[in-house]
Amino acid sequence: MRTYHIEGGYRLSGDVIIGGSKNAALAIIAAAMVVDGPCVIKNLPEIRDIDTLLTICADQGAEVVRESKTCVRIDPRKINTHEAMQPLMEAIRGSYYLLGALLGRFGKVKLRMPGGCDFGSRPIDLHLKGFQALGAKTEVSHGYVTCEADKLIGGSVFLDTVSVGATVNIILAAVKAEGKTVIDNAAREPHIVDLANFLNAMGADIRGAGTDVIRVQGRPFLPANQEYAIIPDQIEAGTYMMMAPLTGGDIRVLDVIPKHMEPLSAKLKEMGAEVEEGEECIRVSLPAGRKLKASSFKTMPYPGFPTDLQPQAVVLQCVAEGTGRMLENVWENRYQYVDYLRMMGANILTSGKLAVIQGGTKLTGSKLRARDLRAGAAIVMAALAAEGTSVIEEVEKIERGYEFFVEKMRKIGAEIKVVENNSI
Repeated sequence: MRTYHIEGGYRLSGDVIIGGSKNAALAIIAAAMVVDGPCVIKNLPEIRDIDTLLTICADQGAEVVRESKTCVRIDPRKINTHEAMQPLMEAIRGSYYLLGALLGRFGKVKLRMPGGCDFGSRPIDLHLKGFQALGAKTEVSHGYVTCEADKLIGGSVFLDTVSVGATVNIILAAVKAEGKTVIDNAAREPHIVDLANFLNAMGADIRGAGTDVIRVQGRPFLPANQEYAIIPDQIEAGTYMMMAPLTGGDIRVLDVIPKHMEPLSAKLKEMGAEVEEGEECIRVSLPAGRKLKASSFKTMPYPGFPTDLQPQAVVLQCVAEGTGRMLENVWENRYQYVDYLRMMGANILTSGKLAVIQGGTKLTGSKLRARDLRAGAAIVMAALAAEGTSVIEEVEKIERGYEFFVEKMRKIGAEIKVVENNSI
């Protein structure tokens, strides 16, 4: 077991190069399984979840060739099964995108239910509702999902709640369906747009991505044989952006799309941080002598504040002056990490979707655990701001979504040691 030993109290400064978007990459790798020719995907993040999904794709019969650490060539023409039953499916939530991809390719799919971070129920009823609108019969039993259609026919789908996963899966199933599919109340996240751009580059006809109405005109053949580069990861960028005011530092994140970061940038400015935007970079700093001010956050689907930055923002509120609030509107049980912050001295009250944070309390080092990917990053942030040394266990969960995490942290001045087998 690997652990992080972090000495808090150091000011972080310098440049951080942001990798490709984890969420976009998972959707696009799955999309490569529905096209009819090879494609080259660039700017992949070097993280465990990507390696896992590529292994699953290879198990399905796809030819997967790493051309470099951040570039892969996928040829799906030799996929030989519509079933994805291997235990590895349970390792990541993104494996469920193979539902739409294999259904779109074969007209049928049987899938082992996926895993991923545990912070609340993630039903797939909206996904199945979309598949049913395209003519598929669906069944969930004994931990497996089965969908089958004589022929997928375009239809109208209204999502009762905005769902990134359902939007992705319905697009993947619809790109080869006969006729037009219309998805109302669709998710608008940047990685939805990236997925649509990828599929359009491969020969699909998808319009409206980035709005709440997406139209997919099915095409029987998607020739592919193109290269495509993944967008930068907005959650990785946002995590490092918050580390700057947290530690009184000055950090510049590079290779980002500033437009994607506007919900966070606006909040950081409101709290008193300096935010300077360049063409593909953002610099965040807290001027000497200035203190952060508490604020109120509310997570919402894009273009609202991202739920995947919620734990990090709660930590930032811990060091701000005044009383801050966080309203979690996406997941019902995402405050499980708060007990660890309380162990460090944070004053946080939670009730249902609401967390009230009394800022200005001194955080102290403690023995902690990464409950999930984003909460793990937040615990690291708390350790950076704390007095003394913190030991963080189960760090593999963090490395599922942050490439070269320790190396990037050290480069900007973090005192972090990786310990193997709990012995220094």
